[in-house]
Order: sequence, then C-alpha cells, then structure tokens
Amino acid sequence: MFSFTLQHTSEEARVGEFSTPHGTVHTPIFMPVGTQGTVKALDPTDVESTHAEIILGNTYHLYLRPGMEVMESAGGLHSFMGWDKPILTDSGGFQVLSLGASMAKHSAPLSKITEEGVEFTSHLDGSRHFFSPEKAIEIQRQLGSDIMMVFDECTPDKATSSYAKEALDRTHRWAQACYDYWQEHERRSVYGKYQALFGIVQGAMHKDLRRLSAETIAGIGFDGIAIGGETVGFNMEGTIELMDWIRELLPKDKPRYAMGLGRDPDDLIRAVRAGFDMFDCIAPTRFARNGTLYVGHLTGTSPKTWEFESEFHAGRLQIGNARWAKDHTPIMEDCDCWTCSQGFTKAYLRHLFNTKELLYYRLASIHNVRFMLRLTEQLRASVLAAQ
Repeated sequence: MFSFTLQHTSEEARVGEFSTPHGTVHTPIFMPVGTQGTVKALDPTDVESTHAEIILGNTYHLYLRPGMEVMESAGGLHSFMGWDKPILTDSGGFQVLSLGASMAKHSAPLSKITEEGVEFTSHLDGSRHFFSPEKAIEIQRQLGSDIMMVFDECTPDKATSSYAKEALDRTHRWAQACYDYWQEHERRSVYGKYQALFGIVQGAMHKDLRRLSAETIAGIGFDGIAIGGETVGFNMEGTIELMDWIRELLPKDKPRYAMGLGRDPDDLIRAVRAGFDMFDCIAPTRFARNGTLYVGHLTGTSPKTWEFESEFHAGRLQIGNARWAKDHTPIMEDCDCWTCSQGFTKAYLRHLFNTKELLYYRLASIHNVRFMLRLTEQLRASVLAAQ
C-alpha cells in the first residue's frame, strides 16, 4: 500500500514520510532522474551511496526503447535496472508533446491532441504512436513503478485563457480516466504490487484555472498531488506564486510534488519553504557532465531565515577553469559524498574533465546528486528542530 504521514510543519515547510512496496521515503526529498532506466553515469550502488530514497523513470523513453516486451520479460523496471528502492514514473505527457514537436524540423508531423489522447512522432525514428490516458497507465503498470503519474497536457505559460481552459478540461477528463483505469486494475501493477497514482494540477499562469484544477484534482482521490506546467522549476518566482494561489486547496495529508524543480540549490530551499515535499530535475547530473559542480552551504535555523551561501554564482563551480589546475583539495572540505570523502581533488577532476575521461562523469555526478540530497536532509532536520 501507499501511505503518507505529515510529521511536522514550520511555517509552510513540511516534514513527512510515505511508504511504498519498495521502501519508505522521507520528505522533503530530491529524486534523481533516471530517464532511460539509469541515473546517467551512475550504477545503482553509486546512487544508493548518495542516500537517494527514490528515483524517476520516463514512460515515453522506456516505451520506445527497450519497449514493453523487454520490460515485462525482465519483471519490471526495478529488476531490469537493479534498483530495489522506490521508483516514480512520469506518464509521458510532457515528452509526447515536446519531443514530438521537435521532429518538425525533420518535416515530421507534429503531435496531434484529441479527446482520446495524443498521437505523436518518435524522436528516434519518426514512427507514429498514440498515448491515451489508459495506455499511459498500462505502460506504467508494466514498468511496475511505485508511483505513477496521470496523463496530462502541459500547457505553455503564455497560453490564452480560452485555450488553457480547453486544455485543462481535457486534462481533468484524462485524470479521471486514469483514475478509473487504475481502480479497474485494483491499483496494482502487472506484477501484483500496489502502485500509487498522483494527479497533476495544470492551468498555465491563470490563477482561476490553477485554483479550479487544484480543487478538481484534490477531489478525485489520488494518493498525491503534483504541480506541473512550464513555470514549475523554470521560473521560481512563478512557482512560488502558483503555490500561494492553491496551497489552501491542497490536502494536507498528501505529498506535494513540484515537477522538474531542482536546477539550483536555492530552488530547493525556496520550494520547501513554500510547502512542496518532492522534487526532481535532470540538472545535477547534466551540470556534472558539463563541468559544473555544486558548492555552498545552507544557513539559517528556520524556514524564514534559510539562505544558500556560496562564493560562486548560484553555487556553481566550473571545474574546467585553470584556477583549479594545482588545487589538491576536495570539491568541498565538509562534503560527505564518496567523491569528496575519498580525497579526489579539484586538480584531478579538472584533469579528467579536460581529457574527457569517463571516470570524471561518475565522480562529478556522485557529488552533485549527493549535494542536493544532503541539502534536503538539512532542510528536513531544520524543520524538525523548529518543534
């Protein structure tokens, strides 16, 4: 089963935990992204060393490759990738629209949205596919994730009120269809284990639509509530504004997931302060591969006084810079990640990065993922200490 316990609040910041068939997750939590069944450059032992309690998989990508026949023959995503802790899978709603549209430059048809679902173009080979709400849930049942997401239409921020309302009504109908299909299959994967289902609040940057969506999604009976849309995680001012619009309408006894949030450390601080519980972002591993390492510290003893301090802009150290050529100290002296604790130095990491040695990507990714998880641990401890 799935259950969420809200343990403590301080101002709007929350601490809790939820249980799944593959283990317990403590919130607030950052979730590393494993788009194609792997957190890039890391094996499951590496990911576990970062203290990750849950990771993400991507329905769209795994459906296209390796495909559901391979996935079912492996016994699901957990077995396939060798990860025995919780997994959340998205529904593919964002990818079928964004990646399908990207094929336009190859003269392929754009994604086509209908009441029944979305017909889209594979970014791999231009083949055509169709996702309905029911199919999106069935794919996730075959993946066997612990948390599934409903199929939704991610509306651009600049969408007109009339179009945003049309898309939102469709998203709500799809959400109900996902819920009904989930119920029909007894809320279980094809492997017989309970799967939680989260609804998604949409509505672009229209306050009335966001509030309508929060009320509608909260009323259906999902296990958790996600906040989606172009703004979330990309525009933090807008993200906080969205939460202010809908916070009072969200169930207090269910986790709140900010989709795609976690590019910079300060983003996590602001999101926890606003009352979000769960976050994911590709940035920590992508930044690592591109030579950007997180450096900095949380200061303050309560949500109101939290600040992120770093000598580098946004807490980002560029390891390729010449200034590190003879710096034989860890990325951070007090960092407990495997990379820092084993004594790998900035000079060595710079050498690996500049020579494109594969070891660099592993060491850098371990640091960045652990940095974000350690930050959520510190935020959690700070909220608990405020009791």
